[in-house]
Amino acid sequence: MIHEVDEVLKGLLGGGVLTGSGIDVSFEAPTRDWAARRNAPVVNTYLYDIREDVTRRQRGHLPVHDERDVVVRRRRPPRWFRLSYLVTAWTKTPQDEHRLLSAVLATLLPHEILSPSELPGSLGALGLSVPLTVAGTQTESRSFAEIWSALGGELKPSLDVTVTVPFPSYPEYDAGPPVTEGVTVRVRDLDGDPAAATGRSHRPHQVAAARAARRDTTDRPRDPR
Repeated sequence: MIHEVDEVLKGLLGGGVLTGSGIDVSFEAPTRDWAARRNAPVVNTYLYDIREDVTRRQRGHLPVHDERDVVVRRRRPPRWFRLSYLVTAWTKTPQDEHRLLSAVLATLLPHEILSPSELPGSLGALGLSVPLTVAGTQTESRSFAEIWSALGGELKPSLDVTVTVPFPSYPEYDAGPPVTEGVTVRVRDLDGDPAAATGRSHRPHQVAAARAARRDTTDRPRDPR
């Protein structure tokens, strides 16, 4: 799933206002060594945090339908994870970097919700929309200054881009066919004789009719006498 989110971001940035500019999109850590090796303008999209969004966690199971809309399998609901990217622009002058960051912001803001048709591979196959947040309030425990300190570089202007994506929970299992026969009760004598050859069967429609009859009897008003 993570590599598919990388593809989405690279496609959005490369196909937006950066189209035809020749500016590359990099996912490497923006360390001092990396900054010294670059020789052209670049937009760096560094994945610095992966964390589950526990507010979206669900319980139970979800049905999987076939082409006839029949339930054939069941699966657990997906788990949602927040992928946080530190987006920075690298050019020769601060003014050009600010223009490049402005272009990135203008490209990503219209894509607050990514539909399944915009998502590749197994991520799009889930059929779920994915939210994308740009420059939102940072709720994680570490600050950007700590991140830059860990990278060994100097603090730069940056955009915090968060993509919350579903990750499928395995395993899936086959769903059984619908119940068409009721339960047959056979009685065995206390002295150990084998069960009787015949028994009483209760079919689903018979049980439903009996329950409806009991409800009608319960709801019927009583004679005050």
